[in-house]
Amino acid sequence: MTVGTNNVGKQEAHARRTKIQERAMGGVFFVAALASVFAVAMICVFLLGEGIPAIGEIGVRGFLLGTDWSPSNIPPSFGIFPMIVGSVLVTLGAVILGVPIGIFSAVYLSYSCPPRLYRFLKPGVDLLAGIPSVVYGFFGMAALTPLLGSSMLSASVLLGIMILPTVITLSENALRAIPGDRYEGALALGAKHYRSVFGVVLPAARSGVIAAIILGLGRAIGETMAVIMVAGNQARMPEGLLDGVRTMTANIVLEMGYASGMHRRALIATGAVLFVFILLIDLCVPFITRGRNAGPLRKLFKPKAGNAL
Repeated sequence: MTVGTNNVGKQEAHARRTKIQERAMGGVFFVAALASVFAVAMICVFLLGEGIPAIGEIGVRGFLLGTDWSPSNIPPSFGIFPMIVGSVLVTLGAVILGVPIGIFSAVYLSYSCPPRLYRFLKPGVDLLAGIPSVVYGFFGMAALTPLLGSSMLSASVLLGIMILPTVITLSENALRAIPGDRYEGALALGAKHYRSVFGVVLPAARSGVIAAIILGLGRAIGETMAVIMVAGNQARMPEGLLDGVRTMTANIVLEMGYASGMHRRALIATGAVLFVFILLIDLCVPFITRGRNAGPLRKLFKPKAGNAL
């Protein structure tokens, strides 16, 4: 009886210690989760708290739709519409150039690449993600600007290269997460290799692929240093692909070092607008990847009825 009672007491004490440890670790994980939320909240408070009053003082229409950015004039002008257009066009060009290459590369790495070649290609893709932005900028100055000039096209091509690691890695992970029986079932029904991949596997992985596209888009719209080095940095409306542009990020970096007063507040307001752009892009992901109103990107990866194979 004494031995059995002691064993029961030890088990109860061990269970209590385990429960306390689990609660303590749960608290640690909860605090860690709150840290990221707190950081985002602080960014929101700073940018919106500083930016919205500046936008109100300048005027929403004049700030967002104005085409003249002349902080040194009397009176000064703070219209960021050319920078908004420049950011959108450069990002759109990067997505058009980089996303197809990234998805096709992910398909090749997942379903066609020989193992020996994969050991060289995969580290190369990972290495692209680790190259600093300024190095990409030097590459753009040496290889792209002599051919395309300091222009919107140069910036789009360079950003298209920079988003490749994000699109390739996340798309490959999404493709590899699809159970192999789908691909094998398509082959068993008579479909060829690439028809099985593009008709069955890729549509099944559309959520991960679309998330890769959105994250690549966010990387492109937020890039600064490389864009400054190749885009021309002209604060005016672009009229063609070979015209110089200035993005919102470039505008902030180029002028924040010497700005003061309303000029500085206008730059912070520009950062607030950019932050809202990023939030809208992130909020689009759940609406694109699920639900009836999934949008055009979901339809892009949806196989046609009766033609899945």
